[in-house]
Amino acid sequence: MKKCAGGLLVGSFFMLLVLRYGVMKSPIGFEPIQSSFIFNVSNPLEWVQPRAPPAVQNPENSNKSVSPDTFSGLFSQRNFSSEVLSSLQTWNCMKHLTNHSRGLPNALEAIREAGAAWVNLMVSVEKEQQGEPHPGEPDPSIILHYNVRLHGDKITEDPVIVQNTWTAAHDWGEEERCPSKVPSSNKTVDDLIKCNEMVGKNDSNKLTASESPKISTHSTLAWNRARARRYFPFKQGYLSVMTLRVGEEGIQMTVDGKHTTSFAYRESLEPWLVSEVRISGDIKLISVVASGLPTSEDLEHIVDLETLRSVPVPPRQPVDLFIGVFSTANNFKRRMAVRRTWMQYLAVRSGAVAVRFFVGLHKNQMVNEELWKEVQTYGDIQLMPFVDYYSLITWKTIAICIFGTEAVSAKYVMKTDDDSFVRVDEVLASLKRTKVTHGLLYGLINSDARPHRSPDSKWYISPEEWAGETYPPWAHGPGYVVSNDIAKTVYKRHKEGRLKMFKLEDVAMGIWIAEMKKGGMEVSYIKEVRVYNEGCNDGYVVAHYQSPREMLCLWQKLQLGNGPKCCGNR
Repeated sequence: MKKCAGGLLVGSFFMLLVLRYGVMKSPIGFEPIQSSFIFNVSNPLEWVQPRAPPAVQNPENSNKSVSPDTFSGLFSQRNFSSEVLSSLQTWNCMKHLTNHSRGLPNALEAIREAGAAWVNLMVSVEKEQQGEPHPGEPDPSIILHYNVRLHGDKITEDPVIVQNTWTAAHDWGEEERCPSKVPSSNKTVDDLIKCNEMVGKNDSNKLTASESPKISTHSTLAWNRARARRYFPFKQGYLSVMTLRVGEEGIQMTVDGKHTTSFAYRESLEPWLVSEVRISGDIKLISVVASGLPTSEDLEHIVDLETLRSVPVPPRQPVDLFIGVFSTANNFKRRMAVRRTWMQYLAVRSGAVAVRFFVGLHKNQMVNEELWKEVQTYGDIQLMPFVDYYSLITWKTIAICIFGTEAVSAKYVMKTDDDSFVRVDEVLASLKRTKVTHGLLYGLINSDARPHRSPDSKWYISPEEWAGETYPPWAHGPGYVVSNDIAKTVYKRHKEGRLKMFKLEDVAMGIWIAEMKKGGMEVSYIKEVRVYNEGCNDGYVVAHYQSPREMLCLWQKLQLGNGPKCCGNR
């Protein structure tokens, strides 16, 4: 399985393991037999954090522009595959961004870092094409390490099952034991307890003293030995059949038909990334049978890799709607959730609606290498020639306008985020009802917003950046739509250096549209109250701050005919 081929494991899958246990001379020092469930995914490294903007405009950006020649490595011609070339459709159109970076903190820094990151990535790609190994490449993450210790360990002399995860970024997590050291902590995973309550308890099938009042001394000794035996699903010298099942919340282990343990997925580890499983401890593996078949209730939800690939769109192809999604290099699981949910709408799969993720480079080479593989696998990413900083998201808005008007010819252009669930069918229906095809801003319009003047605010704006007491009307970033003429004007004015750079991208779009209105464009502001920018409400058109599992839940509700009903308690 390819590292980025997430989505092949949709629903549950089963792995049948037939195990035989033998006597081990040194249980603690035993070198385990391995057949591992391992995540082939990059470290969950943090996105470059936003820096508190200076009280005045960045002096570096105020006084200098950067010639594209300075970073020619970013734009030099290379012999790329068609999949990679499709991800660079806006790349060369953004050369001029380096000349118009005024007003955006970290702009020049982000471009310089991207130049270095791009060169290193290209070296890595060339080595891979030549079959050269990557020195120092860390081991892949382990979603579940299932360790059977028949003879106990340093903590207990009794048999115990120890479960854990490992990532290069966080090392081993906090281990979970069955039987648990703290029984009260035995929570559920997919409605199944983490450790079967019988594990570690006296075998209930043995005789009790009250049941056998007349018992010989010899029998009493035998009874005492039997009473001391504790139940444990594995026994030395006996065959056992184990079944591992991947559920929505975690992995369950059944031994000889009885549920034994459950293990919840840890942060950054998702079931669709599973490619190996690791079973170790005092065991001898006899045979393995693996099946990718989902459970019966999930049969209708099967998706394979081909359905997750983007639909190719010929250059300048007219489309009804183009949706640009803000994302960052290490947000793979969010992108997978979008691919598996609202990107499966018929309008998207038919090509009437095109969707692309807009992703900047990362300062970490390993993250970029994983992103590169994802680019080749899914064909739905537009790479940005700069490293992602929060203060530079406005550049992605411009890139979306470029793609929506130059790469494709979209009637409408939409911007959203990778943690937003978009009801594509309802967006199209709402736009049709507006009967507005020119000068349109559609979304959750805010007409009386004031700049944040507190330096501690993430959205702090100094008087030098915006002197006015209020902003022009703008639409909240989780989901807004502009007509083709507005998107085209944004690109044109920026290329000419006539577009004010403002670090709050949704407010920036409102400022740009206000300028167009002053220039004579007739503008229609269509307010859509069903765009929820702080969570989800039933009846949503766009729901923001949705986790990957909530996205899957929302999609399932729609597929089952339950309508736009929210999941979770946001």
